[in-house]
Amino acid sequence: MTSKKLKGLAPILDERARVLILGSFPSEASLAARQYYAHQQNQFWKILGAILDRPLFELDYAAKQAAVQDAGIAIWDVYAECERAGSLDSAIKNGRPNDFARLKNSAPAGRRGTGGIRRVCFNGQSAGKFAPQLAALGFETLILPSTSPANASWSFERKLAAWREGLSVCGV
Repeated sequence: MTSKKLKGLAPILDERARVLILGSFPSEASLAARQYYAHQQNQFWKILGAILDRPLFELDYAAKQAAVQDAGIAIWDVYAECERAGSLDSAIKNGRPNDFARLKNSAPAGRRGTGGIRRVCFNGQSAGKFAPQLAALGFETLILPSTSPANASWSFERKLAAWREGLSVCGV
């Protein structure tokens, strides 16, 4: 399998964002659908739905986006583009990170209750490698267990508990 040059998705982000969830890079299914976490076995939308008490997994993509934005959540990836064959993070080569300094300037970290992104939660260890860079920009950072089907060592309940705790600090 040969690597292909791939371009990521635009962020789901508006001025209400208090927490940013960063994945590594969209799967082949997500890129094809032009939707974050489009792979049916990825537990991202089920976990967020349980936390927000909304059936996100069953909603269409526009409704999912609106629900997370209403909850003060932004979604993006650490890589803007990369080369990769397949969907595994371990296959990512020549990744170019997104411009997080620009994000800091356009959605600055706010004081509690004043809006603005305060915390960046990473969806898994691969994305979490960028935690020091985001912490250097002044964001609180937290690496959460990957919602990917490749992370089969964690049960849904265990992932949900970790995600619920991580997002609760931001009032989600």
